[in-house]
Amino acid sequence: MQTKSITPEEFKEGQILLFDKPLGWTSFQLVNKVRWLIRKSCNIKKIKVGHAGTLDPLASGLLILCTGKFTKKIDEYQAQEKEYTGTFTLGATTPSYDMETEANKTFGVDHISEENIFGAALEFIGEIDQVPPVFSALKKEGKRLYEYARNGEEVVIPSRKVEIREFEITEIRFPEVDFRVICSKGTYIRSLANDFGKTLGTGAYLSSLRRTKIGGFIVEDSLDIASFENLLP
Repeated sequence: MQTKSITPEEFKEGQILLFDKPLGWTSFQLVNKVRWLIRKSCNIKKIKVGHAGTLDPLASGLLILCTGKFTKKIDEYQAQEKEYTGTFTLGATTPSYDMETEANKTFGVDHISEENIFGAALEFIGEIDQVPPVFSALKKEGKRLYEYARNGEEVVIPSRKVEIREFEITEIRFPEVDFRVICSKGTYIRSLANDFGKTLGTGAYLSSLRRTKIGGFIVEDSLDIASFENLLP
C-alpha cells in the first residue's frame, strides 16, 4: 500500500493508485473525487485521471486509477486477468442479472443438490460464449445498452468469447452460493450468474460482488478515500 506522500509533479508524471471502491459508488464517481482532491490539494488546474476497468455500483473492491502520463497504461491494465468473489442467489432472475432491478421470475430449487452446484461450476471453466447483460454500459449503434433496457426496447446482443480460468464454489447456504472466479477481460459476472442458474435448471442472480485482484495487483494493497487524502501535500 502507498504510504509516502505524493507531490504535484509526481501526479503529473504518472501514478498508479489502487482503490477499494466503496459499495454504491460508480467508478466514475471515484475518479471524479480523486481528481478533485488532487486539484484542490496540489493547486493544479488540470490533471488527467482515469480508471482501468469499470466496477458496477453494486460491486466493491479493487479499482486501478492512473494519473498524468500513466493514463496511457490504462489499456494495459484493463487487459489483465481479474479475480472476483461474491454470491449468487438461486431461485429467481432479475432483468439486470443483479440486485439493481427486482426479481421478475421465480423458480424452484428443491431439485438442486450440492453436487449439482459443484458440477455446474466445472462446465464454465475454459473459453465460453457469453452474452453481456442488457443493463450494461456497452454501446450498440451509438447508444448504451442500459438505455434500451430502461426504455423497454428489445435489443439483440451478440455473444462474445471470454475465458474462465478458475471457478470455485466456496460455500453453499441455500439459496445462496458463494464463489471465487478468475477470468479474462470482458467477463460479466452478472451474466455468469444468469447462465449458472440456467445450467442448474433454475434462475440465479448476482447478489454480491467484490473484485479482489487485477493481474498482480491485490485489493489488500488498496486505499480508501481517507487514506488517499493523507498522501496529499
